[in-house]
Order: sequence, then C-alpha cells, then structure tokens
Amino acid sequence: MSRRPVDTGDPDRLYTITGGRSEAPDDLDLVSLIVSECEPARGMQSEHVRILELCRRPTAVVEIAAELRLPVTVVRILVGDLLAMAKVTARHPRSAPAVAALPESALLLEVLDGLRKL
Repeated sequence: MSRRPVDTGDPDRLYTITGGRSEAPDDLDLVSLIVSECEPARGMQSEHVRILELCRRPTAVVEIAAELRLPVTVVRILVGDLLAMAKVTARHPRSAPAVAALPESALLLEVLDGLRKL
C-alpha cells in the first residue's frame, strides 16, 4: 500500500480557485461549524455553490475540505469569502474552561477507581 501526499491539488487550479490569495481568516478553526444562510445564486463560483449546499446543516471546515477534496487552507479562504458576503455564518468552538472550573483531581481519581472496579 503506497501513501499519497495530502495535498494533491494542481497548484494552478488552486491559485485560480482562490484568486491568488494565500491568507485565510485567522478566526476560522478546523472545527468551526459553517452554516448556509441562503441558497446559491447564479454566477457564483462552483466551489462556493458546493460549500453552500454542503452547509445546509452545520459542517466543520475540515469536513468541507474533505468533501471538496481541497486543502484546508483553500477551503478557509473560500469560506472567508462567503462569510464576507454574509452567505454563511460560522459557529466557533467553545474555548477551554478555566482551570478553576475543572473538577478537583481527587474527584477524578475516585471516578477512575470506580471505573477500574467495573
């Protein structure tokens, strides 16, 4: 079994898709959920249309990239375009809770002991 490189896209095609841009919005995480806010319009770029169709239900950026078979960076640029046009919304993952909000280690050890006894 041979391994394929992750990014197998043709550089010229990727350049054309992104309009030569290489910078994606910083606030788009791989697990940010993207949701379509409208139907595709005539004359839209085919990748934008496909993203709007995929995101009728909340879909993570990484899932969109896998479905479109495009590098994540390219998808982040395309989703950024749609965000700027208000065609989609992004639901960002919650940040990690503060250390003070985490359960005490003694409680976690008791749970672990209980699980081991099962």
